[in-house]
Amino acid sequence: PAPRARRVTTAVPARRVLLDQPALRTRVDALAARIAADHPDGVILVGVLKGALVFLADLARAIRGIDVQLDFLAISRYAPDSGRVRILQDLDLDVAGRDVVLVEDLVDTGLTLAYLLGHVRERGPRRLDVCALLDRVERRIVPLDIRYVGIEVPGDAFLLGYGLHYAERYRNLPVIVEADRAAVLADPDAYLDAYGARR
Repeated sequence: PAPRARRVTTAVPARRVLLDQPALRTRVDALAARIAADHPDGVILVGVLKGALVFLADLARAIRGIDVQLDFLAISRYAPDSGRVRILQDLDLDVAGRDVVLVEDLVDTGLTLAYLLGHVRERGPRRLDVCALLDRVERRIVPLDIRYVGIEVPGDAFLLGYGLHYAERYRNLPVIVEADRAAVLADPDAYLDAYGARR
């Protein structure tokens, strides 16, 4: 019989858990408490799809004692550092005269966020704030006031999980990991072991 082919195994690339589940819960709860205190008359949370969805869901459930409504914006991809995007899904709710918090998973250069803030301001909200779980302040190009920040992250950190993805993988990781960018670019499945999935 023909010799059986040997299975080639590759080493799992290194990763560091930036925020585990208890740390995420602590930061989400702290942000939720601040939002509730600042918006006693209620708030509309506007999530930027798709990345903010997981964070938005946990944040909304953690806000206590005030009315919370949810809406979404979806944008097209943009050329790096251009800030040029298109609105693919616009707001359904009337935000005029309301308190609105724009919810982002990660703020980077600020170009896209500045565009979105201008878009929402045209709708006439009474108050408009930003809540970002992760802030790459080192890479900021456009000065922005981000009232609610979970944690600042290094500008070169390549992050996956809790809504953050590469090629639509890893959004459902319950933690945020700092991954090896080169390893993921070479093999998008390189970190599937992070949540027990088989290669």
